[in-house]
Amino acid sequence: MPLFHKRRQTPLSSPVTTATIALAGNPNVGKSTIFNALTGMKQHTGNWTGKTVTGAYGYYKDEDNFYKIVDLPGTYSLSARSAEEKVAQTFLYSGDADAVIVVCDATSLERNLHLALQVIAIHPRVVICLNLMDEAKRKGISVDISLLSKLLGVPVVPAVARNPKSLRQLMDAMSASLEAPPSALPSDTRTPEEAAIARVKASEHICKECVRRSHPPKPERWDRLFTGKWSGYAVMLLLLAVIFWITLMGANYPSDLLSRLFSRIEAGLWSGLTLFHAPLWLKSALVEGVFRVVSWVVAVMLPPMAIFFPFFSLLEDVGYLPRIAYNLDRPFCRCKACGKQALTMCMGFGCNAVGVTGCRIIDSPRERLLAMLTNVFVPCNGRFPILISLITMFFVGTSGSLGATALSSLLLTLVIALGIVATFLSTRILSATLLKGMPSSFTLELPPYRKPQIGQVIVRSVFDRTLFVLGRAVSVAAPAGLILWLAANLSVCGESLLLLSAHFLDPFGHLLGLDGVILIAFLLGFPANEIVIPIIMMAYMATGTIAEPSSLWQLKALLVANGWTAATAISVMLFTLMHWPCSTTLLTIKKESGSWKWTAIAAVLPTIMGILACMIFHSICVLLF
Repeated sequence: MPLFHKRRQTPLSSPVTTATIALAGNPNVGKSTIFNALTGMKQHTGNWTGKTVTGAYGYYKDEDNFYKIVDLPGTYSLSARSAEEKVAQTFLYSGDADAVIVVCDATSLERNLHLALQVIAIHPRVVICLNLMDEAKRKGISVDISLLSKLLGVPVVPAVARNPKSLRQLMDAMSASLEAPPSALPSDTRTPEEAAIARVKASEHICKECVRRSHPPKPERWDRLFTGKWSGYAVMLLLLAVIFWITLMGANYPSDLLSRLFSRIEAGLWSGLTLFHAPLWLKSALVEGVFRVVSWVVAVMLPPMAIFFPFFSLLEDVGYLPRIAYNLDRPFCRCKACGKQALTMCMGFGCNAVGVTGCRIIDSPRERLLAMLTNVFVPCNGRFPILISLITMFFVGTSGSLGATALSSLLLTLVIALGIVATFLSTRILSATLLKGMPSSFTLELPPYRKPQIGQVIVRSVFDRTLFVLGRAVSVAAPAGLILWLAANLSVCGESLLLLSAHFLDPFGHLLGLDGVILIAFLLGFPANEIVIPIIMMAYMATGTIAEPSSLWQLKALLVANGWTAATAISVMLFTLMHWPCSTTLLTIKKESGSWKWTAIAAVLPTIMGILACMIFHSICVLLF
């Protein structure tokens, strides 16, 4: 994997780069916000430790020159204990940077000085950007900038990352530093342990001299509620239920609108192919197979993602996500895992493939594998339509009222909670068998609550998440639509391959409280879970094309006519929650783990747990009813 993700804003003409400037700092000090402001790029920022494992670069132009700005991963030191620290250390020691800007948090200067002193000791041109001065003022913290600069021996510029004026002052100081002779690096014969102790003492001394507080620090009052022993879990579930409720309420109308739009486009495509005298089988394969599956995936996935992801990004921007990791650190530690897994689990709500990619923030290879293999137990956006439809049809009703939607949200939250429990259970099983070991140390910084940047939240959630996940789903759904059409239209002895396969799986399906049609739908839904329900309809109706119900009442009538009961719906929901990951997720696991062995385990583990859960539930139903 390359050290840096080479994504940049290309200037109008080829830049003459006069200097390369590294941007370093602790996590959560506003470093990426400064980088975005200087380069004009929309680098993804976050409020949890070590989120950025790769780097990025862009260009900054002043009156005379272009500067290449390299955004290094956030790190607390250059001791290279984690992946992000290795990236930062490698670049800073390589000599590729002509100068370094170390971004420090003015509200927590003593902790930030540890890294700043390390960088000053190895680089001849360093400028300290003392960021978050507005928050420091609000907390009654004042810093003697002149004295701080004298004690450190480098320029110090106070800044507010969102204020263009302070950033211009920062770059002016950097330009002056580049024009001045380089500083002589101190010779140090101390051992690494002695140097670390000396830096701690120096940080304490400098802060004692330079920092003044008008009043003692106060703990975040909201943390009593959000991180309380019992209230923390209750608030998490309540927020989850509220987000699901808003998503359900808001997604219905645009989904219906998209379905109508795609119906018109489908009619136009059919007419266009007819105009070019395309054979009937080709028109059916392309329009009723490929296009209809792709349009179904887009109509079902896009609206809820466009609502859910901005809320997720909002929680991230406000600073609540680290509190989730803090709350779940204890149960994950009992499973011999890392609290950072809570963050990757949250990413899985939108897309399990994205959650697997997010596991890079976990330092320990063993714990990273644990997080990757168990991420599928959190239902992704593709499985939500199945869960929501079944909950609505069999347990709530299809009135669409506020009360019915609220009940659907509550039941969906309980299903999600079951998925989280399954995540803990599977993590513990793996920790005791294939991935034995003790949990590693976990340093988590709880950032202050901040006013979210609504515009950036919307842009980031749409482009970085919604369109990214949707693009992956569409690229997989198109060939899946063709395969599905072939299975439904190719016959053996007068019966389609789809129905033949369903009949073959019937005996095993009945053991799980399901049937062969449901199992074959999940198998053919391997590329994209969104098409499971349409496949079930197509098989029950014995049609050769994917079908879309005109209403949930019509769909429920079809399911009941084919032997479905409330118990069947629960079994399907259990299997939806626990079965093999989709093809995109498995390919991502292969890419991230580099092993077909772990990819196979990632597919087998949830499937076995889903089969056992369905068998146990079905057996209980047979005994009781």
